[in-house]
Amino acid sequence: MSAKLKIAIGSDHAGYEYKEMLKTFLQDDELKDFGTDSLASVDYPDFAHPVASAVESGAYNFGILVCGSANGVAITANKHQHIRAAICWENEIAALARQHNNANIICIPARFVSQDLAKEMVKTFLQTAFEGGRHAGRVDKISC
Repeated sequence: MSAKLKIAIGSDHAGYEYKEMLKTFLQDDELKDFGTDSLASVDYPDFAHPVASAVESGAYNFGILVCGSANGVAITANKHQHIRAAICWENEIAALARQHNNANIICIPARFVSQDLAKEMVKTFLQTAFEGGRHAGRVDKISC
């Protein structure tokens, strides 16, 4: 990846191994790991909220959240007013989440995608720009 990004990353126990792999993959970027730090069972909101807060505040450009299905972390992150967390399971979905929805957190379902696909989706997500235009008005209607 070309430009150094500031990325907040977190996972629960089901996503821990993928999170660690992605930290190595993204070693040229500035990463803040919000945990978890082991395979021990934990509650995903304890890690999704800090990642979402870090992105929402503007301290980080993007967030990456990983759990078993990605549903729990996505639901939690999307409680934050200025977060658009997208569950991605294919590379094209990762691109569209950025292009059409201006998503700022990618949520990866570790139990349903390979590590290689997770890396590909993250790379696509981080390198894809929001298209704006007709999509901007739609995105503007998301916040309550």
